[in-house]
Amino acid sequence: MSPGFASRLSRWMPKLAVAPGFALSFAFIYGLIAWNGVLSFSASRLLPNYEWVGLAQYVSLFESERWHVALVNLGIFSALFIGVGLALGLFLAILLDQKIRAEGVLRTVYLYPMALSFIVTGTAWKWILNPGLGLEHLVRGWGFESFTFDWLVNPDMAIYTIVIAGVWQSAGFVMALFLAGLRGIDDSILKAAQIDGATLPRIYWRIVIPSLRPVFFSTLLVLAHISIKSFDLVMALTAGGPGFATDMPATFMYAMSFSRGQIGLGAASATIMLCTVAAIVVPYLYSELRGARR
Repeated sequence: MSPGFASRLSRWMPKLAVAPGFALSFAFIYGLIAWNGVLSFSASRLLPNYEWVGLAQYVSLFESERWHVALVNLGIFSALFIGVGLALGLFLAILLDQKIRAEGVLRTVYLYPMALSFIVTGTAWKWILNPGLGLEHLVRGWGFESFTFDWLVNPDMAIYTIVIAGVWQSAGFVMALFLAGLRGIDDSILKAAQIDGATLPRIYWRIVIPSLRPVFFSTLLVLAHISIKSFDLVMALTAGGPGFATDMPATFMYAMSFSRGQIGLGAASATIMLCTVAAIVVPYLYSELRGARR
């Protein structure tokens, strides 16, 4: 074997080893995304049907009352899930940053919910918030007979139970991200501010929190992605009910595609979700790649 051939072979061998896995991943991920896009422009119902109908499925989608409910629920859930999750996670991170005792134990306790799947979280909170089994039953057993907490079965309030469960699970993860950011800030800056007479709240408000801007952006991206594709938490906690009061785009897509025999409509909703996620992720990736080139 000539040295030139051996050199070329050593350069190409890693690429040849990775190529089959890359090809399969490309086919199954991007190929199925493309197929879903084709179905969204077809007359597919119970089975795929490649009769071209143009934008008819998208027109039907945005004329659907259930889709409008899902979009409103997504807006409510995303705003509260992201806003409360960021605020609570930052608050917990600031508390742990004070070098308190048993920090390791508290950090583990706060992070533990993130180790659970959303199915487990949804099931646990379904028991907790069930009026006949959970919090309402417990408080009434203590003698407060007039106490009611029926959000789980109240169509107007059920969406907020999903917010409670989602924030409970994600707050520890947000805390860990902010705590890592806090520990990366140069102590000399904080000491200089203290020497100048700045109070601790002012230091955090004027110096520390603005320094966490990259962490805020990354955390916002992660939480927005989780909120848009929320499915398992909703299915475990409310299954989209009562009625379809807690439907989200992901549960709408599943119901249309696999329960109602409206594959084309479900594909259209999935395409809208994909475009929404891409609108969030692509600018972030572009900024990261541009920063790496610089």
